[in-house]
Amino acid sequence: MVKVDYYIILSAILFITGALGVLVRRNPLIIFMSVELMLNAANLAFVAFANMHNNLDGQIFVFFVMTVAAAEVAVGLALIVQIFKAKHSINVDDINSLKG
Repeated sequence: MVKVDYYIILSAILFITGALGVLVRRNPLIIFMSVELMLNAANLAFVAFANMHNNLDGQIFVFFVMTVAAAEVAVGLALIVQIFKAKHSINVDDINSLKG
C-alpha cells in the first residue's frame, strides 16, 4: 500500500505547477487548465486523506468540486469565445476591462 505522504507530495507538486501556470502564462486557456490542475491536486489530497481515515466524506466533497469545476469551465470557455468575438484577441494583457 502506498503511503499517504506520497499522494500529498504529488498533490503539492501538481498544485505548485498549476499556480505557476496561472501566474506566468498570459493565455486564458492555459490559465483555465492550470486552475483545473490546482483543483485536481486538491481533489487528490481529499481522496488521500479520506482513504487514510476510512471515510467517504472526502470523496463526496471531490464529487461536488468536480461538478463546480465542470460548470466553471463551461462558463469560462463561453466567456473566452465572446471576448474573442468582440476583441479579436484573447491575450490577458490586451484585455484590461470588460467594457464594450
